[in-house]
Amino acid sequence: MLQVGAKAEEFTLYDSDKKERKLSEFLAKGKRTIIAFYPGAFTGVCDKEMCTFRDMFTDLQRLNANLVGISVDAPWAQKTFAEKYNLNFPLLCDFNLGVTQKFGVTWTDLGGVKGYESANRAIFVLDDQGTVLYSWAAPNPGVLPDFEAIKKSLA
Repeated sequence: MLQVGAKAEEFTLYDSDKKERKLSEFLAKGKRTIIAFYPGAFTGVCDKEMCTFRDMFTDLQRLNANLVGISVDAPWAQKTFAEKYNLNFPLLCDFNLGVTQKFGVTWTDLGGVKGYESANRAIFVLDDQGTVLYSWAAPNPGVLPDFEAIKKSLA
């Protein structure tokens, strides 16, 4: 897993509108970027996590932060997920697990399905150069992040 002080590599993923998005477009001068990996749309814990981020999005903006969600879901699933829950931040599709693997947060056998790989629930806060300022990965995908700790990492 990428640790504090490591530099995240540039990546390009499709968003929920099937538009290619690069990490560098979120790394604005003086801003922090939260990368929130989650196992899958329309699963109870992921729904709760993404809705919590939605509800705290204004606070995150006040703390000068961007937020990006990443899962292995396809763009059309991400779009439906974002619409259902009125998510106000980009969701990116890592369907081939390339970025998930680079960040070191792959989860195997999700939900007891042998061989099914997804992202584990993990949070990375990056500075405007892509350096990791905060990293956390769940001991299992059913554990939510500490949202207050994420806010504190933005200071």
